[in-house]
Amino acid sequence: MNRPDSIGVLTSGGDAPGMNAAVRAVVRTALAEGVDVYAIYEGFRGMVEGGDAIRPMGSHDVGGILHRGGTVIGTARSDRFRTRDGRRQAAANLLAHGIDALVVIGGDGSLTGANLFRSEWPELLEELVEAGELDADVAAAHPHLRLTGMVGSIDNDMFGTDMTIGADTALHRITEAIDAIHATAASHQRSFVVEVMGRNCGYLALMSALATGANWAFIPENPPQIDDWEASLQSMVRAGRRIGRRSNLVVVAEGARDLHGEPITADRVQKILEEGLGEDTRVTILGHVQRGGATSAFDRNLSTQCGYHAVQELLRLGPDEEPKLIGIRRNRITSSPLMEAVERTHAVADHLQRQEYDEAMLLRGGSFAESFETLRTLVRAQPSPPIDSEPSLRLAVLHAGGPAPGMNTAARAAVRVGLDRGHTMLGVQRGFKGLRDGDVAQLDWMSVSGWVSRGGAELGTSRLVLGADELAAIARTVEEQRIDGLLMIGGLSGYEAAHALLTARDEHPALDLPIVCLPATINNDVPGTELSIGVDTALNSIVSDVDKIKQSAVASRRCFVVEVMGKSSGYLALTSGMATGAERIYTPEEGITLDALQDHVRGLTESFRNGQSLGLVIRAEEADEVYTTPFLWALFEKEGGNLFDVRQAILGHVQTGGNPSPFDRIQATRLAVRGVDYLVEAAVDRGLASAVGGLVAGKVAFTPLQEVPALLREREERPTDVPWFSLRPIADVMARPAPPPTA
Repeated sequence: MNRPDSIGVLTSGGDAPGMNAAVRAVVRTALAEGVDVYAIYEGFRGMVEGGDAIRPMGSHDVGGILHRGGTVIGTARSDRFRTRDGRRQAAANLLAHGIDALVVIGGDGSLTGANLFRSEWPELLEELVEAGELDADVAAAHPHLRLTGMVGSIDNDMFGTDMTIGADTALHRITEAIDAIHATAASHQRSFVVEVMGRNCGYLALMSALATGANWAFIPENPPQIDDWEASLQSMVRAGRRIGRRSNLVVVAEGARDLHGEPITADRVQKILEEGLGEDTRVTILGHVQRGGATSAFDRNLSTQCGYHAVQELLRLGPDEEPKLIGIRRNRITSSPLMEAVERTHAVADHLQRQEYDEAMLLRGGSFAESFETLRTLVRAQPSPPIDSEPSLRLAVLHAGGPAPGMNTAARAAVRVGLDRGHTMLGVQRGFKGLRDGDVAQLDWMSVSGWVSRGGAELGTSRLVLGADELAAIARTVEEQRIDGLLMIGGLSGYEAAHALLTARDEHPALDLPIVCLPATINNDVPGTELSIGVDTALNSIVSDVDKIKQSAVASRRCFVVEVMGKSSGYLALTSGMATGAERIYTPEEGITLDALQDHVRGLTESFRNGQSLGLVIRAEEADEVYTTPFLWALFEKEGGNLFDVRQAILGHVQTGGNPSPFDRIQATRLAVRGVDYLVEAAVDRGLASAVGGLVAGKVAFTPLQEVPALLREREERPTDVPWFSLRPIADVMARPAPPPTA
């Protein structure tokens, strides 16, 4: 199979945070594979204009762009590219550089245009040869145009990928704004209406409402199901005021409509709320701030992985193969037929145009519909009336282990969903210590108000090794409180304590109750899940701090050694290293050897001799017992000599603090809802074993609690299975030292 001679990369359509990370990944992967790569500036317009708009790229050309929003190679509309003549000129310009493969980063319109260009390629070359504008041998050497695409769109509106590049960052901007609005709204007992982007997709509106505790969201895919929805909205808001809600906040997608297709605008909702409440209601239209700002950690790493795989797919594609869309499905990078994804994306818009809302919701996928139903539950002013035929259980919720952002979010969702299902919800203070001491209290709907965005652990948390006395005391509390099921939200010590309760059932019959553990730890070191609640927040905290550290070193030739948390798991080290552009990443899974250190010292000194001005090393806190962070600092400082100096930064417990990120809030809510449902089913029919819940291949899955010890490495506090470590080769390619710029 012939490999492409040269690869071109362009960004097109609306800009999206993460595009720069994708361009960087394409360039560095192509160079690592020995293929020349060109950036096409200003999108398709640059392709038609040619000349200086098509430039060869070296690794150093994409240094320092990983964190930046927008796109440094520009994007622009091109009327000329829409014409046959324009596309013919674009083909000539590409072949002037030997480019016969493209990576296009943009929306469905950009990808559709790129596919048309690909399909016309042989005819365009034939026309150029006939006109004497292209040598026949050159045309014969490049008979086909290979194409891969990535979706850059903050709306998350493309079929074929669970997340589009830029959507997570946009959700960060929206969530930060709504959190701030909540504070002022509560101070004045005022209502706010917030309009977010989403002409044909309600993802941003739905997920931001779920992540911020908004009172309602209007989305294009699911309009109010009654004609008199205005009265229903007013009634809902008044009910919230009666139970003590100090703020009312409604999120409106820009493309929201009612059942008859009439727009539901922010101004319309404002007027309805003012009429229903007789109080001031303000409108905030977030607009293009949703596109801006530094790129989130998730978008940096998603874009990097997609860019890497886009090049690998180009190298694999046969000359006649259909173009591929590179995206993420179920937490795995995948490729799928490009035009099939575009057509199914257009199908959603067509259904909305025809007011076929059930079909549109179906195409959005099960998790989208599930999130919408969850929101309908959480926004209620009070639980649904109990159903007499359903059993009422007493379910206890507790935290255990170190604090992790998102613990409160999970507890809030669990309590409200449990109450809505007709059960009594109990809150246990200080984890298993509180359960031992009988520190248990009943929680109502408003007990967890405001917890969705709050960091820390409002119920308190602790690490407690359960001996015989503790087990006996916990059994007494369970019996006295008549607890029917236990939901533990926490880390590895919480899993171990829950397993101890499981094994003590024969001795203490009161402990024969279902237990569900949900993963909440920044270390990402518990079994049964690929991602833990709190990890994304910690990762963004690290990335934000390292970005600042790198800025401080711009004016000097300096290398930083940054230590991050994680205990015996290198997840935070590896993913933060990818997201910040670290040259070296040290993890417990690999350890540190003297040979590796010697190689790294030589590599650093060579890079600084070649003009590099900044070095970054990320070290997991337990990467090695001997080669500590101070040791690395002293080693690099000594060997750096006059080339560069070295600073160390141990980030510490700032990684466990802060308000949870949107990703953590959404996943915490999702896990809690499923966890309560599982716990109830296990308590009612005893047909399910106690379990640990988690996200496996993008889905919520449950693993029997009794299997936890077998899923951990012997004498090591980390799971035997760490699928995320497959990112290591990508991180290595991205960190490959750049050759010195040529004169």
